[in-house]
This record gives sequence, structure tokens and C-alpha cells, in this order.
Amino acid sequence: MAYQYDLIVIGGGPGGYVPAIRAAKEGLRTAVVEQDALGGTCLNRGCIPTKTLLHTAELYEAMQHCEGIGIHAEGVSLSMETLKARKEQVTDELRKGIEASFKKLKITQLRGTGTIVSAHEVLIDGKECCSAEHILIAAGSRPGRVPIPGLELPGILDSDRLLERAEAPFAHLIIIGGGVIGLEFASLYQALGSKVTVLEAMDRLLGNLDREFGQSMKMLLKKRGADVHTSASVQKIEKDGSLFTCTFAEKEQVQTVTGDGVLVAVGRKPCTEGLFAEGVQVEMERGRIVVNKQFQTSVPSIYAVGDVIGGIQLAHMASAEGLHAVAHMTGKTAEVRLDLIPSCVYTNPELASVGITADEAKKQGVPAKSVKYPMSANGKSVLSNQERGFIKVVYREEDHRVLGAQLMCARATDLVSFFTAAIANELTVEDLRKTMFPHPTFSEGIGEALGLVE
Repeated sequence: MAYQYDLIVIGGGPGGYVPAIRAAKEGLRTAVVEQDALGGTCLNRGCIPTKTLLHTAELYEAMQHCEGIGIHAEGVSLSMETLKARKEQVTDELRKGIEASFKKLKITQLRGTGTIVSAHEVLIDGKECCSAEHILIAAGSRPGRVPIPGLELPGILDSDRLLERAEAPFAHLIIIGGGVIGLEFASLYQALGSKVTVLEAMDRLLGNLDREFGQSMKMLLKKRGADVHTSASVQKIEKDGSLFTCTFAEKEQVQTVTGDGVLVAVGRKPCTEGLFAEGVQVEMERGRIVVNKQFQTSVPSIYAVGDVIGGIQLAHMASAEGLHAVAHMTGKTAEVRLDLIPSCVYTNPELASVGITADEAKKQGVPAKSVKYPMSANGKSVLSNQERGFIKVVYREEDHRVLGAQLMCARATDLVSFFTAAIANELTVEDLRKTMFPHPTFSEGIGEALGLVE
């Protein structure tokens, strides 16, 4: 059978456009179906917009406390309209870059909603039917919801809607959820001058990351004036005029908190509704698409990657999975290891980790040790007024092979790649000690941490 394309990708986010570009470079006739703007949630409603706002907010906050370093600023004010315009400028510039790559590589962009009607066919908006030898699903996810009475009250926001807001910052923002999304918005709104309350159902913040991250961030948030409640079960939300009151139970004690804004940040849900036409079915499990190690669904010509298959919901993970899928389609071996996933949280300070923690090594029965260097002794951290931070290295006891790293410091999300490369290449602490780190830099902290290994 002659197909119109070699590959049709459903979804224009990182799990879609990155493998589409690779496929086109490999000579595959490629099309991407996207109902919204290219770039997906990450570029348009997630990673890039959030980090753009965080960057500006941190500059604004720094200006409020700059007299101690010799800068006297008066009349510093915040324009949410300009802040929003800047965010849109950044996303538009990056989106145009993707579009330019599509044009250069002759990737067809099919605008609309794609529905898979057979193993090799996708219907666009119920009108145009396109065929391909392979189909790659990268439809992403949307903000999740939890069954809390009052959650549908007008004015309660999820992360998508909060990013679109152009009004003045909330006087008091209540955040339901103490995971990555919740804490990034907590950092953002604290920097903008808002009072912040975080309500987390688990017994600690950032429950999927190193325990010390959650403990340290709780201390810093509270130091900056936030109220943080863990093991807090939200029972209901009520509205009186412009104010919301959240009732929650913490250690069996019922409490209330009132604010003018509520953000629900309780994770994300795979976008699989309407993806398959009647009569077309792939194996599913609790709303996610089940795939094998090559990212094939139960229908071999249909692949799926990213948030729709569950697991770790990170843009770079979706991209890597997509590249693995394309490699399988073209009979090649993928290069990037999928078991080494750098996790990054863009709070202030940043958090990043890769590999395993000391606790995880113990659970796995791996004889391991760890060292921790406090960044309060790092020259670049001191001169730039950085707060509490550390670099922790986990290594195998018998041969000092690096197994993991956890970083809480400025530029942690950039520094973590040093450890990712080290673990991927099975390097030892002694191998890494051969690296000379420039002075003064944040990266010097890595060298200092490695120097603690005996």
C-alpha cells in the first residue's frame, strides 16, 4: 500500500516536534498534526512561560533588597501586562524557530484535531484523512483535578489559566499541591510580593524527589513568609465575594485559610480522549497508553511517547522517547539513555537531580556512600547573595563509580548535566577529579564535593 507519509505525529510539543525533525532528517516524509500552536504545553503553557515569569520576578524581588549591595532604586514597579507581553514574545520567538525548521525540512503541518481511524490513518477535524506507515502519538497532558467540593467555583485556576492572567498579583494565593508545579508558582508569587499558602496532601513537599529537597524548600518558603502545610487534606472550598476559603484537615485538626486566589496544582492527566475512533483500540491502563520498550502500542504501527504513556512527565523525557521511537522505525539504535533522567525544579534556589539517591541505593541493596558540600562556602554563591544550598554526590563504595547527584543551588539545572554525563559513561569520582573548575563559579561546588570523597 502506498502511504501519503512515512510518519504522522499527533501533537506538536517536545514529544512530537523533536522526533518529527529527526525523522525528516532521516529522510522520512513527515507530517505533524496540532490543533493549537506548535511547541505544545511546554512552550506555550508550561516550561518556557513559567521560567520567563520566574526570571523577571526574581529580578523584581532582587530590586526590592538591593540597598545592601550598594544599589539604591526608587519607584520600582511591576507591570503584569508587560510581563505577560514579554512571556508571549519569548514563546512566539521560539515557536517561529520550530516553524522554520519544519519549513526547511519540508515537514507538513496539519492544523486540527487528529483522530486515529485505523492502524495507518488519521482523520483531521473529521474531514481530511491522511495515511502513513507509522503513527506517533505525542498528545501530551492537561492539568489534573481532584474531587474537592467547590473546586468548580469561578476564579479557581489551574496552571494553564494562571499563566494567562494579566491582573495584579494576588494578595494571598492558596496553592493546592506541593509538587514541582505548585512550588514553582509559590516561588514566582512570593517573588512578586504575594502571600502564599501551600497545602500538600503528602507528608512532605516534592514527594517524588530527594527528601532533603522538600525539607529545605519548606524551610526557605516559611522563612520568606509562606505558610506550608503537609499531610493537609483539603475538604472544601467556599467563595464569599472575591475571597476563597479553603477548609483542610492537618493531623486531624480542621483549619481554614482565606485568600483572593486559588491554584490547583495536583499533577497532570494524559490527553487521550477522542484520540481513537470507534473500532480502533490500543491497550490502555488507567487512562494512559501502554507501550513496549520500543514505544510501540499494542498496534505495532502506532507508537506513543511522553505524558500520554504516564511515567515521568518532563519535556526532555518526551523528546528522548520520541527519538527512540524514530530510531526503531528506521532500524537504528537510539543514543540517549532513558534510565538517566535529570529532574529539574525552577524554584529559588533551583533543584536538580539525576541517578539514584543514597536512600534508593540502600533499598536496591547497592553498597553506596554520599558526600555533601554546602554551597554557603562557595565564592560565587556568597558574592551573588544565594541562600541555603548544597551539592550531594552518591557513589558506589567499592570502586567510587558515580551513581547519582542532588543539587540545590543557583544554576543547579545547568550543573546537573555534568553528573548525567558522568553516570552515563560510568565514570568514577577519581575520573571527575581530573576536571579543573574555573574560579569563581557555581561549578566549583562540584569539585569541592568530589574532594570530600576519601
